[in-house]
Amino acid sequence: MNAVVKNDSFTKDWHPLEVIAELGKAGWTLEALAAANFLKSGGTFSKALRNPAPMAEKRIAEALGIHPSIIWPSRYDEKGNPKPRGLRANSRLRLSRVK
Repeated sequence: MNAVVKNDSFTKDWHPLEVIAELGKAGWTLEALAAANFLKSGGTFSKALRNPAPMAEKRIAEALGIHPSIIWPSRYDEKGNPKPRGLRANSRLRLSRVK
C-alpha cells in the first residue's frame, strides 16, 4: 500500500461513484470485493462509501493500491490514522473542553 499523501488541493472525499469507477478500472466490483473478503454481498462496502467503516475502507483502498486517507481525507488524521468516531470522538471533545 502506498504511503499517505496529503495534497491541499485534494482534501475533499471522493464521490462514491468515483470510488466505484476506480474499482472498476482496477477490475473490481463491490460484489467481487465482498466475495474476496468472504462476505455474502457488497453491502458492507457500499455502506463504507457514504459512512465511516475503517475495515471496509481499508479493503477498498487496498484493491486500488492506495491508502484510505487518499479516498476519504475527512475520515483520517494527518498521520493516516482513522479519526475518532461516535462516542469516542464526543468523549475526547468533552475532555478537551474540561482542561
